[in-house]
Amino acid sequence: MEAVQTYRWTREAFEKLAEVGLVDPDARLELIDGEILQKMSPQSSRHAAAIRRIEETLRRFFPLDRYDVRVQLPLALGPYSEPEPDVAVVEGTIDDYVEAHPSTAVLVVEVADASLQFDRTRKAALYARAGIPDYWIVNLLDGVLEVYRRPENDTYQQRMVLAPHEQIAPLAQPGASLEVARLFPESRA
Repeated sequence: MEAVQTYRWTREAFEKLAEVGLVDPDARLELIDGEILQKMSPQSSRHAAAIRRIEETLRRFFPLDRYDVRVQLPLALGPYSEPEPDVAVVEGTIDDYVEAHPSTAVLVVEVADASLQFDRTRKAALYARAGIPDYWIVNLLDGVLEVYRRPENDTYQQRMVLAPHEQIAPLAQPGASLEVARLFPESRA
């Protein structure tokens, strides 16, 4: 019997699928380690509100003339991965990425509810392997910020869990200090 083998997609082939119309451009797909994955369940309003809060907060801390705060846009992490993190902060300006997606970030933030386990495992391994120095998970289930630092191979050597009343400074802006609560949506109920 022949062994069944899985085809491992490259970023180039993945992008071509949408270009030629084989994939709906609005489909929620990501390329992770050569696998085309459908993003988790549809985004809840709480999840979307958290993304907007994070985006607005980080824009205050990262100057537009030196950083681009990107929301759900691709990162070209090697030949087999093109994730679309909820928020990524990359060096440079918007115009620096007209011809190609950024290949790294100074900070990646994922908002997690249904995706928590995936964000802690597959996404963390992917971002660590790509050398992303600062990876945050805004954990909506537990109401905490998980901070991962010091990437080495497929893992992060440092993990911190911060409560909403605590402070955090992005590694790329060590003089800044933001209250973790600013990253979470406020309930009006």
